[in-house]
Amino acid sequence: MTHPDGHPPSITAAEALRRLQDGNQRFLDGRARFPTIQKEILADLARGQHPYATILCCSDSRVPPELIFDAGFGELFIVRVAGNVLSQEVAGSLQYAGAHLKTNLFLVMGHDGCGAVQAALDSLFRGKRELSRIQALIDGIIPGLTGIDPSLPPSELLPLAVEANIRHTMRQIFESPEGRARRAEGRIHLAGAVYDIESGRVRFLPGAPAP
Repeated sequence: MTHPDGHPPSITAAEALRRLQDGNQRFLDGRARFPTIQKEILADLARGQHPYATILCCSDSRVPPELIFDAGFGELFIVRVAGNVLSQEVAGSLQYAGAHLKTNLFLVMGHDGCGAVQAALDSLFRGKRELSRIQALIDGIIPGLTGIDPSLPPSELLPLAVEANIRHTMRQIFESPEGRARRAEGRIHLAGAVYDIESGRVRFLPGAPAP
């Protein structure tokens, strides 16, 4: 699998982030651009993909990135896994996006009320265990939650944990060998965001660990 022409996209990380923000605003305003897609566009995409951003997000069925950001076919490279955790397979997909698709922006997006994060809280603070493979996924979330005060009310605890989990995944990406290499080249741009399922609004996190 290689990038069709071997060249990075002309769009910068800042422009990519602005596109995501503008697309979410169109989605909120009911002005989405892509209710259907023309066959000519599909034929063109068959020759190669040139996404402007890579998004790691939760696999929750209520969180479809292309709709949320009003993005068309081929515009976003999406990696979805419950709890937006960074497994070896996810890391490989992100590495492919950076090395071959040359996307400048990587976004880690969680969502409010995330069941995987809630399960991680239950496991960490209440000793609850899930089925083996689910527990293995939850165990990948727990390290990012260890600084959270378990005495907080549920209305504060879960939102805080969702954001902490996003930042934990971002740190893992940023501190990976690939992340360090791209950081040395000045070519890694990370952003974090939380999607509000009820309103459809994406809140981009301030102070994310990115250069």
